[in-house]
Amino acid sequence: MLGQGVEPLGTAVFLLVVGILIALSVLLSRRIDRLGVPIVLLFLVLGMLGGSEGIGGIAFEDYGFAFRVGTIYLVLILVDGGMNTPWHAVKQAALPAGLLATAGVVFTAGLLALFMKIFGLNWTEALLLGAVVSSTDAAAVFAVLRGGSLRLKPRVANILEVESCANDPMAVLLTLIMIGIAQSSDLPGWHLALTVPWQFAIGAGVGLLVGFLGMRAMHAVKLPTAGLYPALTLAVAFLAFGAATLIDGSGLLSVYVAALVMGNSPLPYRSGLTRVHESLGWLSQIALFLMLGLLVFPSRLVPIMGTGLVAALFLTFVARPIAVFLCLAPLRLSAKEIAYIGWIGLRGAVPIILGALPVLSQIPGAERVFNLVFFIVVVSAILPGTTIRAVTRWLKLAVPEKPSPSAVLEINSAHSLNGEIASFHIEPALAVCGASLSQLRLPPDSGVILIVRGNELVAARGHTVLLPGDHVYVFFQPCDRPYIELLFGKPERT
Repeated sequence: MLGQGVEPLGTAVFLLVVGILIALSVLLSRRIDRLGVPIVLLFLVLGMLGGSEGIGGIAFEDYGFAFRVGTIYLVLILVDGGMNTPWHAVKQAALPAGLLATAGVVFTAGLLALFMKIFGLNWTEALLLGAVVSSTDAAAVFAVLRGGSLRLKPRVANILEVESCANDPMAVLLTLIMIGIAQSSDLPGWHLALTVPWQFAIGAGVGLLVGFLGMRAMHAVKLPTAGLYPALTLAVAFLAFGAATLIDGSGLLSVYVAALVMGNSPLPYRSGLTRVHESLGWLSQIALFLMLGLLVFPSRLVPIMGTGLVAALFLTFVARPIAVFLCLAPLRLSAKEIAYIGWIGLRGAVPIILGALPVLSQIPGAERVFNLVFFIVVVSAILPGTTIRAVTRWLKLAVPEKPSPSAVLEINSAHSLNGEIASFHIEPALAVCGASLSQLRLPPDSGVILIVRGNELVAARGHTVLLPGDHVYVFFQPCDRPYIELLFGKPERT
């Protein structure tokens, strides 16, 4: 039957190759993480191997399609990031991340553009390259900080994550300005100074409004099945992006803020929702970097390897650290925190997607710039990507990894419940370690409901003794959280 038409056979081969690429991405991810290599590099390399010049033979050179689909993947990644970020983390990182997302992006772009002009690029190519790679990438940062075994101190991790989600508007604006200059040869007017705060304000405002309305809708509407709630949160995210973009706001920032609002609210089926979006976020990262790998022809990278390497090294060792120092030196951050943030400037999907814009606009030299951007992203994944763990240990910014429980207890409800359930890891230093449950003085409406001990589930009885290494599930009222955390420590993220 398939032999009667070429299209079904071609579709079958395409899906076979894509399935193999995704399977390899998943199966090799743990081994790559153990080697200390950022997992996004694996996805990019597999995408290149599956391309027209690789063993997969998939011919793909549609920059417009890559830009549109890549934007959808970024939305899904930001939804996952926003729904898993607590408000206190955003408040803690707001000022330093805001400076890095605005002034830091401009400093980085300007330094790199000036250096590349001196190195030999013309002004159009140098300015476009500086603008496109000026921002760090949320997909790459989330993959490293949340996907691997690296656990940073909260303040540093929060600054890096919030910066990566908030610096896209400035990078997009700079790229569009440079494209406009290349097309008309006219310098931008003073009114562009108001564009950035406008995009930030509109993006944040629309995100807050759409996120709040989406949260209220999820409580007001009773859906027939729990599987429809993730579809509703995705609809809210797409509405936030579209509404903000149509009125010249930052669509990506709007998505992140809307997800923050929903993620910090008591949502129906919350546990299931977060796991669905985590899965969608990872699938989007895999698909996004595989697609971007397909878009690159290795033969076109060879002629620009020298220039790309020089640009990547200057960006890593000079432009990013200087920009971070200028932004963060006035704040109360330690020298090692500033140095670490300056070193961890991961580039990824956003620069590659932005690099497609000059190609779509038919700017002279745009394809060369795109190939340079891809080369910079690859070098960024290798250096500083492969050194992240060593630098983290050297600067003593790592948080000890707590073992994950072998079983996870979840309660999903379509309604808001009058209590919380959290898991706590029992460490030897805790006062409750070695005590029986009957000896604990818990609030009246609180109680231990389950203990996970190795591969066993232990019933919570009065004579049960809490041992080091136990994972204890405690039910309590929100008002009693400070006292519960005084006894058991900070809750685990399960």
